[in-house]
Amino acid sequence: MMSKTLNVLILCTGNSARSIMAEALFNQLGQGRFTAYSAGSKPTGRVNPFALEQVAELGYAAATLRSKSWDEFARPDAPQMDMVITVCDNAAGEVCPIWPGRPISGHWGFEDPAAAEGGDADKRAAFARIRGQIQHCVERFISLPLESMSAAEIKQALDNMK
Repeated sequence: MMSKTLNVLILCTGNSARSIMAEALFNQLGQGRFTAYSAGSKPTGRVNPFALEQVAELGYAAATLRSKSWDEFARPDAPQMDMVITVCDNAAGEVCPIWPGRPISGHWGFEDPAAAEGGDADKRAAFARIRGQIQHCVERFISLPLESMSAAEIKQALDNMK
């Protein structure tokens, strides 16, 4: 593909948990190969505190994370995305904006940890489990030789990560 920092946009409906954790994982584990962003079609306006706990465990600067609309990334002055990944089934089925530059898209559907019931320990366990699943996909994806892969090969890899 190319030997530059790749911009990745991770989408989820509320942009409060899964997409936030994926953004942090790409930025932390990607070691400068990726600049990840997250957004939602209907952002909640706040990041789930259990997602922030998971991100903090990575050593990621959680203060930089915020729940935001995907409209921010469809504007002409937005960073041009190389890849767009949906992490919830609702966002995958929604009509997305036209992203400048025609980024490669993929879908990694994960259960919503924000829907976990029970006490705080149960919710923390749900967030840790989903973070682990997202981390597994991110680690597999960032280990690929993306610089030598075609767009079609990257699309196939994205689709086969989950």
